[in-house]
Amino acid sequence: MAAVGRCDTPLLLDLPILDLTRLDLTRLQLAGQRERPALPRDRDITQVDSRLLDELTTIVSMAAAAILAARAHSLDARTKADLSPVTAADHAGEAVILEGLARLLPGVCVVSEEAAGCAPPASIPASFVLVDPLDGTRELLAGRDEFTVNVAIVTGGRPRLGIVAAPARGLLWRGIEGQGAERLRLSPGAPAGAAQERTAIHTRTAPRAGFVAMVSRSHLDPQTETFLARLPIADRHACGSAFKFCRIAEGGADVYPRLSTTCEWDVAAGHAVLVAAGGAVITPEGKPLPYGRKAENFRVPAFVAWGDPSLPSALGV
Repeated sequence: MAAVGRCDTPLLLDLPILDLTRLDLTRLQLAGQRERPALPRDRDITQVDSRLLDELTTIVSMAAAAILAARAHSLDARTKADLSPVTAADHAGEAVILEGLARLLPGVCVVSEEAAGCAPPASIPASFVLVDPLDGTRELLAGRDEFTVNVAIVTGGRPRLGIVAAPARGLLWRGIEGQGAERLRLSPGAPAGAAQERTAIHTRTAPRAGFVAMVSRSHLDPQTETFLARLPIADRHACGSAFKFCRIAEGGADVYPRLSTTCEWDVAAGHAVLVAAGGAVITPEGKPLPYGRKAENFRVPAFVAWGDPSLPSALGV
């Protein structure tokens, strides 16, 4: 698959498919155990208990530790065909995640940014996992702490479960659509159960005095500036990676427009966390943001993330 825009060739593991919408997590086996997950017909991912979320959280935490370990040595940075950077930390985090997913959810289709050399399947199933092992590589190389690890489960064309970890900050945000979202203070490499702090998070009602906007540090474009000029913005914060979604999800900001092309793996996990916390991520035209678009090389032309879902209609944008 040819690289397009800022997207590199993804890995798509076309194994016998587990239907994540029907996964019975009460029988989900932990890594190293032999029995595969049972697949009854009456379970939906929005009805899951905490076991899958905790197991995925632990995998993401281990990837965060691998990234920090790589950062402490030579990052071996190079430029990809799309002119974006990649480092040894990207590959280290991805290796941990792919190995963990293969044990936890055998047979699941995984779309991951950095891995290559695997023929894509004929089509993307209704449920699959989207992985960005290191979102914000430019921030990592610049010595900033605004890089994240992103893992999401997409079902029916939208992200239903998302995990975003900020390794250098020891923080992790996670959520499931319809079940809420939370922020964990979790040391990289530690299991989910070792979280030092758990805080339920919610978006806020936009303040009358003006909105706080999150903007991309590296990809702020004229179209986004034009969009922001139409809103009552009181303050803006520039940063990298999916951290911007998480700031809105925890009530620290109100809007994040990205009107230049990005990729699904950059957006999905933050999208899921924000929706779980009460927000919305839509196209600039106000339509749902679709996922699993293999024919478009998983590109996302543009989106706007809102903390208060009523704002687009109220503002007429």
